[in-house]
Amino acid sequence: MTSSRAEVDLQRRLELVHMTVFCQSFSPCGKYLAAGNNYGQIAVFSLSAALSSAAEEEDQKSVITFTAHDGPVYSLVSTDRQLISAGNGDVKAWNWSEITKKGCKEAWSRKPPFRANLELPEINCLLLNQKDNTLLTAGGDAVVHVMDMETGAFTQAFQGHMDYIHCLALRDQYNECLSGSEDGTVRLWDLRTGQEAQVIDVYRHQECARPQYGKWIGCLATESEWMVCGGGPALTLWHLRSVTPTTVFPLQDCQQQVMFYQDLILSAGNNPTINHCQISGGVKAQIPCTAPSVYSLAINEQSQENMVFQLETHISSR
Repeated sequence: MTSSRAEVDLQRRLELVHMTVFCQSFSPCGKYLAAGNNYGQIAVFSLSAALSSAAEEEDQKSVITFTAHDGPVYSLVSTDRQLISAGNGDVKAWNWSEITKKGCKEAWSRKPPFRANLELPEINCLLLNQKDNTLLTAGGDAVVHVMDMETGAFTQAFQGHMDYIHCLALRDQYNECLSGSEDGTVRLWDLRTGQEAQVIDVYRHQECARPQYGKWIGCLATESEWMVCGGGPALTLWHLRSVTPTTVFPLQDCQQQVMFYQDLILSAGNNPTINHCQISGGVKAQIPCTAPSVYSLAINEQSQENMVFQLETHISSR
């Protein structure tokens, strides 16, 4: 019995050493944080307990951990009722009302219409469009799929990328979706017609091209007439109407996450820091973190405590 328990403990320690957290999402109430890892697990943490001034080690562990997918959990997003997760070829939903009571029964599961001759690809992008109650998914098949959240039917497929899609963003005021791909392009899609509205060959612009790192686009975000994107190319601010790169940020490492936040641009990637960049191009601050890479950034819109969270490579769970 002692030997068996020691083997289990050793296995658990090895899992933690090799664990990667790819994604996170806050509950609608802002009191819980869900995180998905490379073992197909979702761990849910109580923020009020973990961030309390009197928090102990036990309070910082997950309140529930469950296996959601056979492979890694690549993306998470929350509606006002459900936590939605994506893995290899499938999208699943879990009711927050059950999760907070330590339940983990699957509410529904959907598979986008992939090509028949294609192995089940990763779905590593989930994006909610609340304006028309749809869910956009993208990943290894290089197609943006649109699912009607009410019926569960896939109603549109945006095709044009030549390789893996890493990131999605909405441009609400223009009813457009942007996608960034391994093929080095950012594509703008008209959500009403499903047609491609514009293609930006980021890697062809000398200002931001970095051939030594490749042409892949790993992250993008939009705000009004502006877009910021990066990956192999340097993190760069673009004016969309003129399709002009206006600011190249002096960050050496490849960026995998980016967002507009107040008057700053926050980014992270293959470096143990969260970068606070000014629109003018300066780096205001670089906040250190414990892991060598950061895969996810999110802001808890429902809470004033620790507004910005980043997930690294390790997660403490039961």
